[in-house]
Amino acid sequence: MGDKKKDRAEEEKQAAGGKAPKTETNFNDTLEKVFRDVALIDPKENIDCVIKEIVHQVRAMKTSLTAEEMADLVFENMQPKSRDHMLAGLLADIFEKQAKLRSRNARNMEELDPDYNKGAFPYLHNYDDAMYKEELYALQVELLKLQHFVKEKGLKVAVIFEGRDAAGKGGTIARFTQNINPRGARIVALPKPTEAETGQWYFQRYVAHLPSPGEIVFFDRSWYNRAVVEPVMGFCKPEQTKLFLSEVPAFERSLVEHGIHLTKFWLDVSRDEQKRRFKQRRVDPVRRWKLSPVDIASLDRWDDYTAAIEQMFRTTETPQAPWTIIRSDDKRRARLNAIRVFLHSIEYAEKDEEQIGSVDGLIVKSVPEYLRGYRMGAGV
Repeated sequence: MGDKKKDRAEEEKQAAGGKAPKTETNFNDTLEKVFRDVALIDPKENIDCVIKEIVHQVRAMKTSLTAEEMADLVFENMQPKSRDHMLAGLLADIFEKQAKLRSRNARNMEELDPDYNKGAFPYLHNYDDAMYKEELYALQVELLKLQHFVKEKGLKVAVIFEGRDAAGKGGTIARFTQNINPRGARIVALPKPTEAETGQWYFQRYVAHLPSPGEIVFFDRSWYNRAVVEPVMGFCKPEQTKLFLSEVPAFERSLVEHGIHLTKFWLDVSRDEQKRRFKQRRVDPVRRWKLSPVDIASLDRWDDYTAAIEQMFRTTETPQAPWTIIRSDDKRRARLNAIRVFLHSIEYAEKDEEQIGSVDGLIVKSVPEYLRGYRMGAGV
């Protein structure tokens, strides 16, 4: 940068007939005055005002220097103590503004719906995007710690994601897996069974995808298709669903007894929000693939799905493999709380409870809470 200044000064000197241009002299004189009168910052002075005054005086000068060169010159001429004080002041001001904005946004997004005790989704406003990204990052750091511990100790972890169509299962799984090592984690999203698989023991094709030691497996839908989607859509016989519901508690108890840490999530979405997301999928080219014939058919079978879900909860809720129900009308809240529930469920090295934070009891429900809440009103 110094060579550029010398070259430019030499060019200007030659253009002026061998004499240094007056503007450069004026600039240097004024710059000296700026740092004599302004840049010696008093710790009690407002940093923002001092910077604005320096910039104002320097920009008012007649000079051929570029903006970058002027900034470098100002920086070079500032006394180290003043420079450090100014930087600290700028950073403090940034953090203070962010804290005020965060506080204001937090108050806004915590506003409750007056009808939430009657079954409405609790919050009137979605979670603030900036706060969501900060909290998600901290939780993903904890997920990396957990994954390292799982691999080191040879643990076997399976996480099931179930829920109504468009409840946000895929997006939640994506946030779980966004930064973890793919060598120690898998997402299992099986297509409809083949002809050979339809003749097998129902659980057989899922057993093949259970975690090995040191591995975490995320099931994007699971064997619970037999409890909800298949009977509602007529893809299986009633006696098949009945047999499944009688077998699944023993099947899951066996998984747990053989050392698999099993977490079962049900992401629940209100009817109005489900319709809104279906409409969004229909018009958005990058989401249209998500809208399947089964999704469209489910719109007219809300009550049938509700009955199947309730029967499933009553039959498959066990102490060894309990359900965690998360109301997901706000996807950001749902994702954060799903990760928190999962992290709290496993002890691992260097676990930071403060970073994980507490689970939101207004949207995270147990089976008894869900069933009581559903009978209070629509939209749960």
